Amino acid sequence: MQLTPSIRSALAAGAAVTVLFAGAGAAAAAPAAPKAPATAPAAATAHSPYAQLRPLATFSAERLATADLVAAAKWGTGSPIDDPAREQEVLKSVAEQARQLGADPAATTRIFRDQIEANKVVQRGLYRQWDANPAQAPTERPDLQEVRKEINRVNGELVRAVAASPHARSAPSCTPLLTVAAAQVRAERQLDGLHTVALARSLRSVCAGA
Repeated sequence: MQLTPSIRSALAAGAAVTVLFAGAGAAAAAPAAPKAPATAPAAATAHSPYAQLRPLATFSAERLATADLVAAAKWGTGSPIDDPAREQEVLKSVAEQARQLGADPAATTRIFRDQIEANKVVQRGLYRQWDANPAQAPTERPDLQEVRKEINRVNGELVRAVAASPHARSAPSCTPLLTVAAAQVRAERQLDGLHTVALARSLRSVCAGA
């Protein structure tokens, strides 16, 4: 692949922040996160690989935000975090959406398995925090059905992002560019250690061969 100066710059930036995800386990206990570069790579033109990958990081973070609501809805009810029936429903739905868009259902399903696991990383982490400090536990219970409507909306956005990025996801530059995108989303949303770990988990299968 012929690398333009802008692509080389993006790759260098990606290499610089790979430490963020290589050390994701340590990030869970870290307080504040160092901020990523304020600007996107110069290669982020409308159809660039970075522009195709950035929505995957953005919508993954949006989906993770719903994990806080799911945890609050289930907290104290005895409902388990793992919900195999719901997970299969989600995977079946996104695979069908992928087919309708002409995308790869297998790749879409693989990516969404990671999304589901990442969501559970947040829920388990919050449960641990609330068990250790009950004063931090939620005092109001969100309507889980309403939360799932939001999850379904974000799922649709993510499926479209997967369908729009086959070349970017299979390119050699995928991992460093996705790392840049995730680091910038992390900084913009000021994600804490728990959500940073979960974001890295949610993106594990985005790049082909990852």
